[in-house]
Amino acid sequence: MDKQSVLQKGLHFFLTKIIVGIAAIVALVALVEWLGKLSLDKTQLTDNTKNMIVAVSDAVIAMLGYILLFRVYEKRRIKELSASTFGKNAIVGFLTGLFLQSLFIIVIYIAGGYSIIRINPISTLVPSFTAALTAGFVAEILLLGVLFRLLEKQLGTIITLLFFILLFAILHINKGATFLSVCVTAIQAGFMLPASYILSRNLWLPIFLHFSWDFAEPGIFGGINPSLSITQSLLTSQITGPALITGGQTGPQNSLQSLVLCLVTGMLFLSLAKQKNNFIKPNWK
Repeated sequence: MDKQSVLQKGLHFFLTKIIVGIAAIVALVALVEWLGKLSLDKTQLTDNTKNMIVAVSDAVIAMLGYILLFRVYEKRRIKELSASTFGKNAIVGFLTGLFLQSLFIIVIYIAGGYSIIRINPISTLVPSFTAALTAGFVAEILLLGVLFRLLEKQLGTIITLLFFILLFAILHINKGATFLSVCVTAIQAGFMLPASYILSRNLWLPIFLHFSWDFAEPGIFGGINPSLSITQSLLTSQITGPALITGGQTGPQNSLQSLVLCLVTGMLFLSLAKQKNNFIKPNWK
């Protein structure tokens, strides 16, 4: 076997693709953020406007970087970010995230632990919208577009799902974590979001589910989202009660109702995906 053949095999090995894909997209996003902040700091724009420009730039460069890289790398059309599948999947994803977050709050309200102190101007939604935009697009392109997709192609759907659940459980074991919060995060990020990708076979559904999720919890309902530092919300609210229902210091997304509802949603996604024959078998060659 000549050196060129060895190099070709090495470049197209699935782990190499994962490393190259993640490194390239992270580097592009970091570069855009650096250039954006460097140039925008010299303007008289408000902080919200600057952050919005950077967030949109992050989302666009992550998408373009992914499309261009894997179009060349894998010599194929990038169907998972096709414009033709955008509308339906973006709407379903956004409404699913908003619906789930609303249900979490409704359970807390029925238990007597949620009250609205005041309603703020629409402009208070901007910080959460900005943060959620970056999180939804960049995170899901990296995690599902690169890592999950390439692992699934090699290991199959079931093994990759189990790997993701375990991965997110391990990554979220920290000082402030509880057994419930670790389980919920593993189900949300490691099971439900990948299941939405398996069902749709595109990235729009999980991207907008993640975006809506991160936008609604702190931005609309005033709940804590441990991954986002948001101090403004449409509803200034008071959340009290047992941590089992409220999520405690980790917010409603880490409550018991969240665990149950996200598990049910993920199972529904997988059931529909199974009917569509969307599961992939392992490729051990």
